[in-house]
Amino acid sequence: MLAAMKPLLFLLWLMLVPLALADNPGWLIIEEEVAAAAAKPGITVVHFWAPWCPNSAAEHREQGWGKFIAAHPEVRFIFVTVRSSDPGYDYLEARGVGGQGNLTLRHHPNHVRRGEGRITSFMDIPISWVPTTWVFREGRLCYAFNYGEVRFPLLAQLVADAADDWKH
Repeated sequence: MLAAMKPLLFLLWLMLVPLALADNPGWLIIEEEVAAAAAKPGITVVHFWAPWCPNSAAEHREQGWGKFIAAHPEVRFIFVTVRSSDPGYDYLEARGVGGQGNLTLRHHPNHVRRGEGRITSFMDIPISWVPTTWVFREGRLCYAFNYGEVRFPLLAQLVADAADDWKH
């Protein structure tokens, strides 16, 4: 009897998995999109930030990110707003971030800011702090700033190092 029910249970499982994923497909779509972009040839910088975060705001002083993105047109940049119901796109635009051809803006659907339920990983990589910045080369994580503000001279050096052929 149990052997006869296994195919039925499997079919039921196949029907329920898409329903479970339908509750929150946004985060899966964003992760897949970022992973696909990071796997492309070249360098991809993925930056997790929030409009309410003082460390994120500090990075935008004197249009820090806007200038950095403009100075590195060969690099793909993906900004993912996390832990915020506000995507912050207007905030970014006022600080020179938005509209660049090498920039993609995304808003993670998990808006939980603190405590249980907040985003703690992305692409199976821990996110322990906002902001967090990762540098990928062709799908491989080369460098990660997981605790606070990025310093742009250091980020520039790490982007150059990640692009160096002799290091790979």
